[in-house]
Amino acid sequence: MSTTSHARARRRDRRVYLRSHPLLFGLLAAGRGRAVRRLGRTLLVHGPDAYREALTRLPLDRTAAGTTGAAARAALRDGGGVLFDQEGGGHRADRRGLAGALGTAGVEELRSLWQPLLVRRLAPLARGGEVDLVDLARELSGSVVCALLGSGADPRAVAGAAAEAAAASVRSHLPGPRRPRAEAAAARATDRLRLLLGPAEEALSVMVAVAAVNTTVAALPRAVAWCADAGLWDQAADAALRPVLADELLRVTAASPLLPRVAAADGAVGGCPVRGGDRLLLVARHAAAAHRRDPDALRPAGPAVARLVFGAGPHACPGARLARVQLADVLGALAPYRPVVARARVDRGAALPGWRALTVRAGAAGATGTAGAGAAGAAGAAGAAR
Repeated sequence: MSTTSHARARRRDRRVYLRSHPLLFGLLAAGRGRAVRRLGRTLLVHGPDAYREALTRLPLDRTAAGTTGAAARAALRDGGGVLFDQEGGGHRADRRGLAGALGTAGVEELRSLWQPLLVRRLAPLARGGEVDLVDLARELSGSVVCALLGSGADPRAVAGAAAEAAAASVRSHLPGPRRPRAEAAAARATDRLRLLLGPAEEALSVMVAVAAVNTTVAALPRAVAWCADAGLWDQAADAALRPVLADELLRVTAASPLLPRVAAADGAVGGCPVRGGDRLLLVARHAAAAHRRDPDALRPAGPAVARLVFGAGPHACPGARLARVQLADVLGALAPYRPVVARARVDRGAALPGWRALTVRAGAAGATGTAGAGAAGAAGAAGAAR
């Protein structure tokens, strides 16, 4: 691993912002030298302490226009609480409901589903073939969602519908002139996902599907590409270092790099006064030092910083454990092949910055690997992350 390797990895990863969300990348870069910068009634929050303070101490309006909660409510059309915008008892009850499925025991059960999938999908690498990590991430995330929700739907169809629902919802809530029929398109896409999951599915299930699919499809291929470009396969192959490396890669890729929020009352963030109604753009990527600190399992940023990409406080992402264990297993299954990136194409229409296709093939050191080696890698990953 070298500075040059990390620079190559950073250049490739930057393409997902520059080619799919150029305005977002410019916004992320604006004022990142300060913990908080005010632009009119909008605050850009970059510093880790200010970011955490905004999420845990400042009253937030989770249904205000331009927030995740508002987009979810508009797409669902029924106005029901959807975890993102809930407070109080309803929020705690839904979190408890997810805790069993996404806790230690629940994740272990899900691993028995995705580990055979990894062996099957990565087998072409042992024969000199190629694997599209985006396609793998879609099948993987769709399978996990169907298992979580007890749905008999086709995992790939669920993943496709969840991706379209998220993309349509984002398009309907982007800043600027109103887009004709954008909200109606988002609602139709969400209805298609609902029908796939089952007509009785509640809003919470739909939102779980949307969040799980889109963050997995955005994060997993980017993390693997960074690992390949920076030459981190030795760390990925080490059972003790692998979970730490997964945390580090999730930190630098920051699948949800920006959290839009609105203040519900007066307060302060990072010493900057906040008025009720002010918009806050919480830059998770900068709070986690993704823009300046390269991933390294030997010198990690530490969980307090790394996990800021999952939010903070009572609204932190309940799927954080699932994401970390899942990526660790993927890295362990890939490590015997030492894959390199063969081709990469940015997804210009996705809700989150990511790749439309990211194809890998076994590297020189892993070219002699076999399907058995890949299976051993998956098994080793399973033991290490327990």
